[in-house]
Amino acid sequence: MKYGIVIPCYNESERLPFNKFSQFLETHPNHLICFVNDGSQDDTLLKLLAFKLESGRQVIVYDMPMNSGKAEAVRSGMNRLLEVEGIEQIGFLDADLATGFDDYLMLEQKLERDELAMIFGSRKLEESGEIDRNVVRATLSMIIGLMIKMILRLPIKDTQCGAKIFSTDTARFLFQHSFKTKWLFDVEIFLRMKRRFKEHTMKMVSEVPLRSWIDIEGSKLKTRDAIQIPVMLLRIAFSDTKVRLLNNNQYTLKKAA
Repeated sequence: MKYGIVIPCYNESERLPFNKFSQFLETHPNHLICFVNDGSQDDTLLKLLAFKLESGRQVIVYDMPMNSGKAEAVRSGMNRLLEVEGIEQIGFLDADLATGFDDYLMLEQKLERDELAMIFGSRKLEESGEIDRNVVRATLSMIIGLMIKMILRLPIKDTQCGAKIFSTDTARFLFQHSFKTKWLFDVEIFLRMKRRFKEHTMKMVSEVPLRSWIDIEGSKLKTRDAIQIPVMLLRIAFSDTKVRLLNNNQYTLKKAA
């Protein structure tokens, strides 16, 4: 196996397009998919296990008995795939395949060709293709995006797109420790990238316009979670400031010594 894909799943019983997963695996034998069941309360786990029986060694089902949120589900899946020998790239996609495999393969190829540490899809670049989004979610996304831009201070348009791929070394660094938030871990990923690559961050990552993205109904982000997003972003920003100050102080002490 050369490529690994994590699919976080929470109550996805009626939304998982198993036919698309099956077709993809049949035509791409060098890919391994790790479905992470994040404490689903429906029969998602049973359907995933049945699909594994049909698909064999190309499918891993990682079961988390308690719901922990997308961040921990993705992190658990990433670390599970990092245990597989021969994996060179690991990414994640949403369970409903809002970003399809055609775009995902395009991202894979560019990551490898350009020797990047991370690549991610974007629904907000001018070159982006058919993007079908709910108006309310699009407006909320714009407001959140402005806050994220202020925190990251990076020329990135779309941090929240659920299609991201990493080199194995980068994945090992990014997903070693838990995230502070369940839904905004993408922002934390970029902050960790800044700590790793510093002023060279944008040379090691690439934001690529998606040719197609469909906003499929059934999002697990509830209204109460959406209301808390500004607070969670402030929490992330505060934590990052503390880390930077600590690192600067340690550097100053070493230099003085």
